[in-house]
Formats: sequence, C-alpha cells, structure tokens
Amino acid sequence: MSLVLTEIKNKVGIITLNSEKTLNSLSLPMIEELQSILTDWKTSDQVVCLFLQGAGEKALCAGGDVRKLYDAIMAQRAIDPTEVPKDCYDFFSKEYQVDYDIHTYPKPVIVWGNGIVMGGGIGLMVGASHRIVTEKSKLAMPEITIGLYPDVGGTWFLNKMPSAFGIYLGLTGARLDGADCKYLGLADYYMESSSKEDIINALKQADWTNNPYQTVSDILNTISENTDIPESQAALHHEFIQNFEGVDAVEEFSDLIRNYPEKDDWINTGLKSFTAGSPSSAHIIFRQLKQGKHLSLEEVFQSELNLSCQCCIHPDFAEGVRALLVDKDQSPQWHPATLNDITTEWIDSYFVDLKVEDFQSLS
Repeated sequence: MSLVLTEIKNKVGIITLNSEKTLNSLSLPMIEELQSILTDWKTSDQVVCLFLQGAGEKALCAGGDVRKLYDAIMAQRAIDPTEVPKDCYDFFSKEYQVDYDIHTYPKPVIVWGNGIVMGGGIGLMVGASHRIVTEKSKLAMPEITIGLYPDVGGTWFLNKMPSAFGIYLGLTGARLDGADCKYLGLADYYMESSSKEDIINALKQADWTNNPYQTVSDILNTISENTDIPESQAALHHEFIQNFEGVDAVEEFSDLIRNYPEKDDWINTGLKSFTAGSPSSAHIIFRQLKQGKHLSLEEVFQSELNLSCQCCIHPDFAEGVRALLVDKDQSPQWHPATLNDITTEWIDSYFVDLKVEDFQSLS
C-alpha cells in the first residue's frame, strides 16, 4: 500500500497522505514519497497546481511518528549516547526539506487542513500558498508535552503571529480551531468541511491559461464567501496575551500565567500543559523563538535541524515519548525536574552546533 496517493486531473495534482489508522502521521517512508512527488511535479508540464489532503475525515496529519524516533534513540543510547541516531537525523532533515520545499514551491499549493493538524502536519500546511481550515480543524504544536519544541518551521511562523501569541502557543501547546487559525494567520480560508468536493470539482474544470495563483484564489474566495466564521477564542484572549509581550525569561512567563487573576477554561488548559511539560523544553522554546526572530527561512530550518538532533541526545524527548506512547503512564520524569533546576549551561548545551550536514538543496 502506498503511503502517499496521487492523481492528476486537469493539471491539478492531488496528493493524499494515506495512513488513516495513524491519523496520517508522518513516517520517514511517507516523507520520502512526498519529497519525490514534490520534486517531480515542480517542473512537470502536467501539473499546474497541487492539492494536499489526508485520508479519511479525521486528520490532515497528526504529526511525526515519534514512536519510531524513540526506538532509534534507545537503540543508539545502548551503543553511544553522545551520537545522534541516523534514523532521527534522516527523519528531521528530510521532513524539514519537504516543509521548505512547500514554502518555496513555484506552483500554487492548496492544503485541506480539516480535522487534526498537529506538529508535522502544521509544518506541511503553514508554508502553502492557499491554506484552508474548517469547523472540524484542530491545530496545535504540543511538543512541550513530549520534551521537544515547536519545530517544522515553528521558529518562523510563531514569530510572525500578532502580539505574544507565538511564545504563548509554543510554551502551552494551546489548541486552535479554524477560526483561531484564520485570526492568527495560520490559514487563508475558513469554509465548511462539506466544501471539499466543490473545490476539487472547480479545480478540475478551471481554465489554467492565466495566473494559476489568481485562478485558485478566485475559486476559493467564491466557495468561502458566504461562510460564517465563528468567534475565535484566540481573538477573545488578545488582551490576556498582551501581558506576555515584554517577557524576558521563562520564569517571568511562568509567574504571569500562574498568577493571572481571571483564568477561564482556555487559560487553564494552557497552564496545565505548560506546568506538566518539560522544563528544559520551556527554556529551549523561549530561547529558540527569541534568537530566531530575524533568521531567514533557510536559517530557521538549519537551526531547527541542529536543535532537534540535540533533543535526541538530551534526556527529555525520549522520556516524553515513553510516558505518552510507550509505557503510557502519563508520568514523565523530566531531567532536570523543575524550571528552577535548569541552568544556563544546560540550555546552552542544546544549542551547541553538532556540525550536522546542512541541507543539500536549501542553498
């Protein structure tokens, strides 16, 4: 069974992530198939526009297959714990290459962000030229809960959000619905989930002789124009988020969110994820976003590749996956255990250059 299905109709290349049982989570073979398709279609006269979707109705993509990364890390630790597992390096470098290619693709890329879109799924969606969410969309970057950080270009797109939403979402893994994504700039269109066939049919009948980007925009604008967008929880909490705009340290963020006097369900959910998450992750997320503010897209992915490989030789990533997906005890033993136990030297060690190979085709 192919992990990625394709068809071409009227110069529209339809790509379907085909692992419905795993909510279309990204494995290395799936990433490699996706890369091959993107490369082939980049210069093909048969394809003028791409449409990316997930199999089934539940998810575009629920993230990366971190269980396989855990197995690779544990196998490597038994041999040499200071070495980055090759499978991890291959996974992250090839995943980020796909994400970068979508950001820089020379043809319109439409992403149908219906259902669950988390972690690596957001990486596939955020760089597309035409990003669609629906009333069923559920997006998040919850990496702090597994000892990781918002990668797949998170340094880039979280820093482009209004106010302090980027740092807040990174540190809390807060869930977003379709209306939130439209408000925060993660999506371009909000429409009913029943609209997908209308979009595909319109694309299949489109006249591609003019600017294809404009043709796609006209189709999506027409289909979405009468759709009512519900109230965004993110928008309703804009004033709350402004409290974090001048925050200079994780401890300051922690004090602010813990002591905020008017907590509601949305704030409490974020607080719960933040306090249960990896203290090391909280610190590296904060530094990652502050240091990466002015990096180019290429520099973002290169810095994230290094940081992700460092997470594979530091303790918390494997421990977070163990607690969530392996033993499923939901009780990760973070090292160091609390925010106050973290030293500057410890966080510095995550940002040491591993001299891993740079992307071959980014430059």
